[in-house]
Amino acid sequence: MSYVGPDFEPPQPRRPRRRPLTVALAALVPGALLGWLVFEAVGGTGGSGGEAGVAVGTATAQSSSPAVSPATTSSPTSDGKQPRASEKPTPSPSAPAASGPLKGKVIVIDPGHNPGNFQHTSEINRKVDIGTNRKECDTTGTSTNSGYTEAKFTLDVAHRMRALLEKQGATVKLTQDNDRPYGPCVDERARLGNEARADAVVSVHADGSGAGNRGFHVILPGSVHAGAADTRPIVAASRELGERIAGNFVRVTGSAPSNYVGDGTGLDIRTDLGGLNLSTVPKVFIECGNMRDSKDAALLTSGAWRQKAAQGISEGIVSFLRG
Repeated sequence: MSYVGPDFEPPQPRRPRRRPLTVALAALVPGALLGWLVFEAVGGTGGSGGEAGVAVGTATAQSSSPAVSPATTSSPTSDGKQPRASEKPTPSPSAPAASGPLKGKVIVIDPGHNPGNFQHTSEINRKVDIGTNRKECDTTGTSTNSGYTEAKFTLDVAHRMRALLEKQGATVKLTQDNDRPYGPCVDERARLGNEARADAVVSVHADGSGAGNRGFHVILPGSVHAGAADTRPIVAASRELGERIAGNFVRVTGSAPSNYVGDGTGLDIRTDLGGLNLSTVPKVFIECGNMRDSKDAALLTSGAWRQKAAQGISEGIVSFLRG
């Protein structure tokens, strides 16, 4: 939205002079001339406005509302709804990735599932190679009993993480930003992190287990060497990344590790996930809570808690990258 500055009435046609008003007109001419000059500077009648008009509008807009950084404007609303495409900011050369303790580091955030997957079930059900076998391209993800979807949750947390990590100077990339009809498939998700030569990749999820199952867990890659998959070079680094995320997630959110996965450690090793099997850079998944448990769902649907979740994950990544 552009601000065109205050409205000005166009000058009225000048009437024929009358001698009795000569003195009065002489007194008014300077003021009228000044008003005309201001009017012309702002853009005149029906004009497009020049640089002066832009300057006035900018100054007025800045005085009425605080400046907003690109990272802030890209964040979704507290209910998880995403901004329309026209509201998304254009990357600026002054983005915070230029400086900070994570300058030069590349982080890929993988928001689990795509909001459009529900409309493309045939496409996401096709099988792709994950190294050990073939598996579905993707799934729709889960949701709370009230209908708040995992796809909305993961994208919301991803946006919050991006804002936090860019402030640290990192270059942050998302595997999807609700900018494609569906997907990407699990093999492409892995490839995007590999091609970015990411220093760390985190796939954000929420679980869909039974009621009473509560807490978060971080999924680590197991040792896989089959077909196109070879996780052996990244197993140790991924475990360190996962442990640091788990520790910071507990500290920041106050959430306990899962009571149904990982034997209370908050860590789970798996060899059946294509997003991990095909990764050549340190990568983990995090299931932030169980959407099907009412107590966990109350947290996952809270914007304030999602901010804590984003902070906990981000601080774990920062701790990992800074050693």
